[in-house]
Amino acid sequence: QPNALKRKVQPPHGNPPLKRKRKPSINTFKSATEADIREKGSSSQKSLPKKQLTDNQNESQKSKPFIKTSSLFRNNPEIPEIHRKAVQQVQENVFTTDSFSQLDLHPHLISTINTVLKISNMTSVQKQTIPVLLQGKDALVRSQTGSGKTLAYGIPLVQSLQGMESKIQRSDGPYALILVPTRELALQSFDTMQKLLKPFAWIVPGVLMGGEKRKSEKARLRKGINILISTPGRLVDHIKSTECIHFRRTQWLIIDEADRILDLGFEKDVAVILNALNAERQTRQNVLLSATLTEGVTRLADISLNDPISISIADEIQKVLKPALQMDRQASSSSNCMEQENFAVPEKLKQYVMMVPSKLRLVTLAAFILEKCKFEKHHKMIIFFSSCEQVEFYYELLLKVLSGGLESEQPERSSVSSVHLQFLRLHGNMEQEERTEVFQEFLKSKTGTLLCTDVAARGLDLPQVTWIVQYNAPASPAEYIHRIGRTARIGCHGNSLLVLAPSEGEYVSLLASHKINVSEIKMEKVLCSLMKDDRFKLHRPGSKKSCGTDPQEVRERATVLQTKFENYVHSSEATVRWAKKALQSFLCAYTTYPRNLKHIFHIKSLHLGHVAKSFGLRDAPQNLTALPTAGSKKKTKPRPKRSDLLKKTHSKHRLAEILRSEYSSGMDTGVSKVKKKKKQRKPG
Repeated sequence: QPNALKRKVQPPHGNPPLKRKRKPSINTFKSATEADIREKGSSSQKSLPKKQLTDNQNESQKSKPFIKTSSLFRNNPEIPEIHRKAVQQVQENVFTTDSFSQLDLHPHLISTINTVLKISNMTSVQKQTIPVLLQGKDALVRSQTGSGKTLAYGIPLVQSLQGMESKIQRSDGPYALILVPTRELALQSFDTMQKLLKPFAWIVPGVLMGGEKRKSEKARLRKGINILISTPGRLVDHIKSTECIHFRRTQWLIIDEADRILDLGFEKDVAVILNALNAERQTRQNVLLSATLTEGVTRLADISLNDPISISIADEIQKVLKPALQMDRQASSSSNCMEQENFAVPEKLKQYVMMVPSKLRLVTLAAFILEKCKFEKHHKMIIFFSSCEQVEFYYELLLKVLSGGLESEQPERSSVSSVHLQFLRLHGNMEQEERTEVFQEFLKSKTGTLLCTDVAARGLDLPQVTWIVQYNAPASPAEYIHRIGRTARIGCHGNSLLVLAPSEGEYVSLLASHKINVSEIKMEKVLCSLMKDDRFKLHRPGSKKSCGTDPQEVRERATVLQTKFENYVHSSEATVRWAKKALQSFLCAYTTYPRNLKHIFHIKSLHLGHVAKSFGLRDAPQNLTALPTAGSKKKTKPRPKRSDLLKKTHSKHRLAEILRSEYSSGMDTGVSKVKKKKKQRKPG
């Protein structure tokens, strides 16, 4: 009887369910493969690498009846072939054979440079700039990022201040003013000046920046600061509210990363600072430094520099070191030539681009991080995003799913998170104390991944960064140059990766027109690194050990990883809300690309459902508040009336205003109210 019972009980739990399971999987599989075969007839094999995967899928169909197919690899747009001309990149020779001892510098200063900073030879920009500044002339310096511009102005500044006839007193106030765009760069420049001033202890450097307590800054100003390093906004704040600040003895004005200062909307602040300086002292030495020469920088040079020498290291190849009279003539045509400006790229920097359909962006990024930071181990990486909300969201998501919170491989997990997969984040909405802490931690660590916005793209010297990943494409080739400039600094090796959607392929041609060369990495190659991590193995009864890089298994593992991301996002309402907020900020940022790039980055070319997948959301969110453009992406909408169209364009411009997530001053609220009133009147 027990045997009979066994026989009776077995069928319900045995064969029938298997049949039920198998049938749908084979059917879905058939439809998928048939669709793929149909596609294969209509399009060339080369254009879509996933076709090869489908071939293998057909062969393995019989031997693997339990295959779980995922929507991750279906209905994706075709990945276009990248057509671009190979261009000759503009190279700068970073180092020269000349040593600092050849310059007419104080012996203590030379020994400090050699022993404290551990530098013996000058870089090209230092060789060109230091003699000019030692002669007391104004200069406009343009050189690639990571070429040593801080020391190019720091050394002549210290040399001239220590050699003054009447010894500088702390109470004299500022003799030099250095303006920088971001707080992190202010701290870095302050650190460099402190090192240079080691033998000259009577000269006191100091830093003023947003996020610090005003009271303690006022106290430092009262005691006296001789070399004042500041961000423009905070200095204007002190000019207006601190009585003890004065510029009676200011002999130097240095504006570092001038183009970025203007990009961040500090033009009015710089004008206020220049007026305050001119009111108290007319004559001084002025230096403007930048990696890119924009129309705004030329305008700023006109109002702040007096008969300057223009030093452009990339042009030095053509033996160009021109006085400013020539430069003035070019200033008028600078807006035209800006369109085709060629940027100097560090010599040992390898640049790559990867075309990834929106749906697969998240798993591909995760696979790339795993490959570089877990399996190759010695990498230090910076990933750029277009908004603060994305940085926060992806930081939490990658930390939870890749570093911890995975059920299998418990013993290994702790070592993964502590040794190989360390994540940090940096963006403009963080408290200053935390920003400084993160900056210092990433500075000191040998490996790790920093997720950040463009707040870290300017001037920061983060040693040993081997990879720069641009998850969201920058708004201009100049910004691209500044981002990749965080690696391959001062002659070191480095790599950069730009992630583009298939609809954004033309961006590669735009970079090529500015003499920027990028090679393609295939998405499939990156996803193959998931084969090295058994946490993403699909557990099936009777499955054999994974064999090499079977394309079908790579897809399965990618699906398992995507499922882990989705499970985490959908584990609570709060995380779903957070994902929607990050998605919304991405869409907002996408609408703010400049007009000349709209044909490459247009909101309507995005598939909201596919983009939602890259935020761990299973479906396209229906209720994205304050996002009129998100709704308008669907084709099914009825044709809008004229008045609705007017509303839509208004709200789109309003979005662009709201965005500026990093640096918004909150000053434009008045404008928005006026717009709203006008809008209400129109339909009536």
